[in-house]
Amino acid sequence: SVAPFLSPLHATAHPSLPKCSHSNIEWEADWGATRVSSLWASYLPLLTLALSQANDTRHRALMDMMGGVLEVKKEDILRMVIPQPAFMAKPDAIWTEEERKQFKDYEKKVRELNEERDKYRKSLEAELRKLQNSIQESTQNFDEYLKRLFEKRVKAEMVINQEELKINNLLFSLLLDEELSTRETFLNNYLIKKQEEKSQTIMAIQKAKDDLDLYKEHYDNLLAEDKVMDRSFKKEFSEIPSYQVDMLYKLFKRRPRIHKPKTHSEMASLVPFGERPGSGKLNKDAFAQLMKAMDDLDNPNNMPEGLDPSVWNHFCVTRRMKVENEQKVKQKAAGLVEMMAFLRKRVDEDEKVQVEIEKVSHELILLQEEKVKFQLNLTIQILLKQGQVELENFQLLLEYPDAILINKTIIEDLNAVIRTQGHKKVASMMESKDIHKGIFQIEWEHKKMEMEMEDLNQRAWDIQMLFFSRERQKYLSEPNYETLVAIQIGIMEQTIAVIDKTHKKNVENCKKLLKKLGKFSNQKDVTNYSLSCNLQEELVAVSERKDISNAMGIGSQLTFEKIAKVQYESMMEQQKLTNISKEQAAQILVLQAEVERLRMKTYPALLPM
Repeated sequence: SVAPFLSPLHATAHPSLPKCSHSNIEWEADWGATRVSSLWASYLPLLTLALSQANDTRHRALMDMMGGVLEVKKEDILRMVIPQPAFMAKPDAIWTEEERKQFKDYEKKVRELNEERDKYRKSLEAELRKLQNSIQESTQNFDEYLKRLFEKRVKAEMVINQEELKINNLLFSLLLDEELSTRETFLNNYLIKKQEEKSQTIMAIQKAKDDLDLYKEHYDNLLAEDKVMDRSFKKEFSEIPSYQVDMLYKLFKRRPRIHKPKTHSEMASLVPFGERPGSGKLNKDAFAQLMKAMDDLDNPNNMPEGLDPSVWNHFCVTRRMKVENEQKVKQKAAGLVEMMAFLRKRVDEDEKVQVEIEKVSHELILLQEEKVKFQLNLTIQILLKQGQVELENFQLLLEYPDAILINKTIIEDLNAVIRTQGHKKVASMMESKDIHKGIFQIEWEHKKMEMEMEDLNQRAWDIQMLFFSRERQKYLSEPNYETLVAIQIGIMEQTIAVIDKTHKKNVENCKKLLKKLGKFSNQKDVTNYSLSCNLQEELVAVSERKDISNAMGIGSQLTFEKIAKVQYESMMEQQKLTNISKEQAAQILVLQAEVERLRMKTYPALLPM
């Protein structure tokens, strides 16, 4: 037999074994590798055999002592089966007493096994119910936790949406304020520019007026000199006979026919891009032609018969001076016309600039009002608790852009005012009820007065229909009736003169009024034309605003609709002013007709007298 293998641990664990030290062991210092490997090869089979015998011993002991099971579990009861004794295959009659005792023991074991199984089943059912209750409770707790978590999520999303709405409202307010500020800055700069143009036009108009007054004074002086020369002609030739003076006056009025130069407009129509000669050169050429034609008229062949040559020479000199003066008057008149046209153009430009300034100022005021409106009419968010407001009819509109928050005290005050007015109305109705009682008496008195009035009218008619008139009575009663008639005629003539003078003054005032109304009508026509042009521009702006609002969305569309509404109201106001100007033009026509009627009514009344 092979001795069991003892490890170094086993050796140290048994003190009865002999001990040895390294000094008691004799060993060779030089062991080769081949010798070590041969020793391990001889030792390995012995070790494997010892391990296999130890495992077989453990398995054999487990099977013999514990039936091959280290731990008995309760679940094994369900699989446990008690074997039947071998004698149960035989009939009961041939069983022995020992076999019967074994059979009773067998039945007792089977009964005890069934009882153990029932107990285990009941314990399993109780544990199942316990587990089901635990699972249900855990499920409910999980559902409650999930519900609370979902409510937190809904509240968090609600808060996030509210903050996003606030941010969007703030962004919209900032954008709108920036747009209004930009528009206001642009209008202020444009207004300053137009005011500078207005000041420049006023200075130009004042300068043009001063130049026009000075030029007009020179023109009036030349015109007065021309008239003096015309009136003093016969005085200068008073020494000759009158028929010769008449002949010389006809020759004095006679002017040569010269070719008129083309005007600037005709030359521009012929040669639109050519050179345009100055007016000074044209006037010199025309004056040279006129003087040349006057030389032909000053020829002694044109002298009347029987006229002294010295008189003719004096006449030629006088006529030449007259022609030169007339030429100067014509040149001054042409210059005066040009200066008046220039002044009229400057005045029109000034009025146009004034209209633009008024328009810009009005638009700036409207913009400021709208800006103040947006600053005061703020958008606020109100958080309503769920379940506080219930609506039965869901067809109502859910958007209230024009809603206004009003304090409760205001409504109560208004209701109190309504009640007070109602009490006043009831009191007035009671008073009217009392007044009806006196109506019948007043009606009777009224009828009485009507009857008395009819009697008085009949008496007055009878008095008027008497045979003797007042003139006849006066003729009989007055001793100096003719003197009285002469005095009345003088008074009537003075009255007629005063009426005529007053009528002429009224006619002149009406003419001045018509002239002013005509100027005002022209101004209104110019204003209407500018308004029609502005209307086209506003229509284009409205279409652009609509496109912008459609592109930006619903939030900005409400604001642009408000802006469009304000612009529409301004356009309606302009239309109203246009209608007023038309009505005033119609009133002017009516006044003209009334003036003509009064004139035709007054003068025919004076002719027979």
